[in-house]
This record gives sequence, structure tokens and C-alpha cells, in this order.
Amino acid sequence: MTEQTTAPEATTEAPAAPELQIRDLALVVNVIDLCSKRGAFEGPELEQVGALRGRLAAFVKASLPPAEAPAEEDPAADATAEETVDG
Repeated sequence: MTEQTTAPEATTEAPAAPELQIRDLALVVNVIDLCSKRGAFEGPELEQVGALRGRLAAFVKASLPPAEAPAEEDPAADATAEETVDG
């Protein structure tokens, strides 16, 4: 009697690629802020780290959905908000 070995079935699906989400990038911005507060960066590094943080923060901000306006708008609240921003 001969033994037949069967090869395991080959999967046609490729392994899932690692995912990176906006919240991960926001977390990186927070880590940079924390490291900066703790003095983890030396003077010559600060410019590059700050530039990277700025690019990441801008990307996260641009990628977030716009804030929804309240269903019932109050004209007095809008005037107060505009004064705060412009003030």
C-alpha cells in the first residue's frame, strides 16, 4: 500500500496588509508632543521633529470629516463664535 500525502490547500488570498488609520497618525502627533514635553529631543532635532509633527497634524485635520452644524442654528451663538475667532 502506498501512502498518499495531500498538500494543504493553497490559499488564493494574500495576507492582509497592515492598516494605518487617521487615529494612528493623530496618536503619533500626541507621542511627539509628549516626547517634546519630556525633553526627548535635542536642539538640532527639534526643527525636523517639529516639521514632521506639523505635516502629520495638518494631514489629520484635513482628513477628518467636517464638524456637523447643529440642527437648529442660533444666530446669536454664531455671532459670539465669530467674535471669538476674529477677536
